[in-house]
Amino acid sequence: MSDLHQRIEALYRSDVRGSVLLIACLWATILFVLVMTWAYIPDSGIKVVVVIAAAAVLIFNTAAILAMLNHYKEDKEFIYGLDIKNADAFRNRQS
Repeated sequence: MSDLHQRIEALYRSDVRGSVLLIACLWATILFVLVMTWAYIPDSGIKVVVVIAAAAVLIFNTAAILAMLNHYKEDKEFIYGLDIKNADAFRNRQS
């Protein structure tokens, strides 16, 4: 395995870990806010709207992040290769 390929895989794995962490934080935050504010919502109709809105935010944001990861997986050689080449060129200019 070439050095460039190893660096690409390392960047991709880092992005996957970061994305999973962001998804977990998003779910924890939305669910925490929902639970903590539930008692202060007086009308059951508003509760339904709040649950639907929270579900929509969670579903669409999770789907968007997963789609982004899928795109990164498909084009990781181009995406990360370009980043690595630019970072190397910048580092070489600095020294």
